[in-house]
Amino acid sequence: MKLYGNTYSTCTLKVLLALAEKGHTAELVLVDLAQGEQRTPQHRERHPFAKIPVLFDGDFRLYESGAIVRYIDSLPSSAPSLMPSEAKTRAVMDQWVSVEPSYLQPPVFEIRKQLFLNPRFGGKTDPAEVERARELVASVLDVLDRTLESRPYLAGSEYSLADLVYVPTFQFLFTAKQDDLVLTRRHLAAWWERISTRPAWKQTLVGSPASR
Repeated sequence: MKLYGNTYSTCTLKVLLALAEKGHTAELVLVDLAQGEQRTPQHRERHPFAKIPVLFDGDFRLYESGAIVRYIDSLPSSAPSLMPSEAKTRAVMDQWVSVEPSYLQPPVFEIRKQLFLNPRFGGKTDPAEVERARELVASVLDVLDRTLESRPYLAGSEYSLADLVYVPTFQFLFTAKQDDLVLTRRHLAAWWERISTRPAWKQTLVGSPASR
């Protein structure tokens, strides 16, 4: 398998984490975001919307990280499935997989933009925008914290894709020194300790910017 992506991308890290959890490997082919390679005609042939990641498994091509991690989980593996078999639990998993890009990623990306991208490309950090984004992140984390009060993982008693998709985004909050948003919420902090210490994430972090 080949994975076209970049480890600065949380969506690429989701796929790499799923591969590690399931004991699969893929050659990571770098798409240089700083150089705009995602917008080149060559990459648009892989992903018509000029995004990453894109997975190739032989002649089979798949983009969108949510679809890719589900596909990886469906491949033969001795590791436990990351998708619950019971219909209602699986639906809850899908719910939380959808929440992450819809409600959490946008304000986290704004924090990333303000603290890292703007200074890197000659812009300025706007503290008011950082605070506004933190408030939006906090509102999502409050919901997660209340959910985790009654169960160890988002979809129930077992680790699943519902948890996996949040790991790279949460890691960025720590990298950006915004970890108070996580650590001040008791149930969320305990959940983060459970999912961030899994061997697959430690393996994924090696050499990644998220580890810095």
